Amino acid sequence: MQNFGLYKLGLAAMLSVSLVACKSTDEEAAAPAAAAPSASSNAAAASNQPSAAELARQRALAKTVFYFEFDKSDLSQEDRDALVYHAEELKKNPSSKIRLEGHADERGTREYNLALGERRAQAVERYLQVQGVAAGQMETISYGEERPAQQGTTEAAYSANRRVEMVK
Repeated sequence: MQNFGLYKLGLAAMLSVSLVACKSTDEEAAAPAAAAPSASSNAAAASNQPSAAELARQRALAKTVFYFEFDKSDLSQEDRDALVYHAEELKKNPSSKIRLEGHADERGTREYNLALGERRAQAVERYLQVQGVAAGQMETISYGEERPAQQGTTEAAYSANRRVEMVK
């Protein structure tokens, strides 16, 4: 999201420089210069090249697995940013539903890991609700440690297993 802000700032600066460079006392000459950016924007849209904002949206919507720190159920800023786009899509399509599947690594008791997976799934659900998604569009379930994404007892395996998967 920070890169998108820089992109907008750079675009505004370029437009300002263009307008100053094209400044004319003749209003008819100034009008085509002001119209030029929209004409070039239309040309970019006609060439089917997605904008930076659309690319960010597509990247965010492709993210359907959200990872957590050891023994935590807090969402990272990156995950919250992606969930905003998911929320927009869910609000546009009120008949669509998702299942949020919470997972944990194998450390801890079975019962503890089921509860931790549930807390993680509920953290995602609550964030989506705050963004305006209807509770009826979401279902949460915890698998605890029962469905690992990666086998093993390394930190990499543990990290891969501490997650919530969004299933449409």
